[in-house]
Amino acid sequence: MVNQELMTTMADKHESESPTLLEWAEVEKYIKRAKDAFEPYRQSSVQQRIGFLRQIAHEISAIRTDLIETSHGETHLPEGRLSGEIDRTINQIHLFAGVLEEGSWVNAIIDTADPQRAPVPKPDIRQMQRPLGPVCVYGASNFPFAFSVAGGDTISALSAGCPVLYKVHEGHPQTSLLVGGCIERAARQTGMPDGVFASLMVARDVGVQVVTHPSVTAVAFTGSFLGGKALYDAAAKRPVPIPVYAEMGSINPVFLLPDRLKLHAEATAAALVASNTLGAGQFCTNPGLMVLLQSPDTEHFLSMYGKQLAEQTCHAMLTPGIHRAYSAGVERLKSMVELSTLGEGKKMESANAAVPVAFRVSGSDFLGNSALQEEYFGPASIHVVAEDRAQLLEIAEALDGQLTCGVWCTDTDIDSFGPLFQRLEQKAGRLIINGAPTGVEVCHAMVHGGPFPATTDTRSTSVGTQAIYRFTRPVSYQNYPDRLLPAELRNGNEAGIWRKVDGELTRKSR
Repeated sequence: MVNQELMTTMADKHESESPTLLEWAEVEKYIKRAKDAFEPYRQSSVQQRIGFLRQIAHEISAIRTDLIETSHGETHLPEGRLSGEIDRTINQIHLFAGVLEEGSWVNAIIDTADPQRAPVPKPDIRQMQRPLGPVCVYGASNFPFAFSVAGGDTISALSAGCPVLYKVHEGHPQTSLLVGGCIERAARQTGMPDGVFASLMVARDVGVQVVTHPSVTAVAFTGSFLGGKALYDAAAKRPVPIPVYAEMGSINPVFLLPDRLKLHAEATAAALVASNTLGAGQFCTNPGLMVLLQSPDTEHFLSMYGKQLAEQTCHAMLTPGIHRAYSAGVERLKSMVELSTLGEGKKMESANAAVPVAFRVSGSDFLGNSALQEEYFGPASIHVVAEDRAQLLEIAEALDGQLTCGVWCTDTDIDSFGPLFQRLEQKAGRLIINGAPTGVEVCHAMVHGGPFPATTDTRSTSVGTQAIYRFTRPVSYQNYPDRLLPAELRNGNEAGIWRKVDGELTRKSR
């Protein structure tokens, strides 16, 4: 049974069984607390912040069984998947703690003075990254842990030195309150300032209103295009606009080149069917578009894909609303005369279970119908058969911004389709060779982002350690005395971090 004591976060505001939506006046109090917490939190030592992060991971681990039970009931996701997602969340927290411990993420740059330089003396100028202020995070429906309360957005913001206001997702409120309680307990146990984190159970319109508050300095969002664009527009209209890092979905095009299909058609089909139907297709990296060149080997691949898809079933989708939207999208695709059904999975008796489906369309018809570039969130895919190499490249050029673009190929294909790889580099944040797009590694080099409309800022990532820079800004200090500088910029380099001094990376003091 779920421990009801742990179900309370912000105990004076949220009830465990039927959480009450906060009114705007109450939300403003939490925002003020976050603002008041910013100065002491950003001035906290690196070791204090590391302790806070690691305590969050400990608190989550301590109620792992309750989290899985609660989340399974709310999201219908398999318990094994949820367990793995908790592992990912905990590992992600420790990864950011390690980033703080190593220290070079602050990008410390020192250009020393030269008072003898003529005709003008050179000043001493030093630069590093500093936190923005309170951040509002809007979690995802499809990742109740890794992209939710203690997910990458929250942890990267806390790592940067920013208090977090988390808008609870209506798809898994009790799970969110449990995890929120973990963060709040960790904050208390490690002496963090009151207001460093708050869970906000609010209606959608109030959630948008939070973005307009002058004390909120940045926004992180994972969800639909309409939701992300609404937040982006609201932030842009403020007297003082703020950055909105919205990840809004993608169809993740996959290009299947001729020599690969000649040699490995069945294995490639099996891998992509598995990727497309994983988690009922409810991944932002789901391969929803596949582009092939007309040939007998392509026909063999499509036949294999359709046959393997026909054997697939999917569990219930995250919410009835997501299932309705997916079903309506599939019916819309079925009504398009230029599309033919390539294959369809098995129907399940359980309510809100998705039925996988794949469609086929010619290259020219795809290029003439912009609706085929829309995301149909769920286990649906569109297979575009280009009539020749030139049309395949034209399709690549016509693509909107994506989170990922993949190519399944051999060395022979690479030699024959060199321009394709150059074009795709302009279309996505992550480029993949011979691999499914589902499964986003949390590491230093990962980019989970991409050109609009995949995200609102193609320069950023929401996964991996580089995510921390969404919530910082560079500050230069000119002719500052050593005692006024942040510790990372002082002459002694007590932390022993890597710094760029007069153009060279070094750990030496100066």
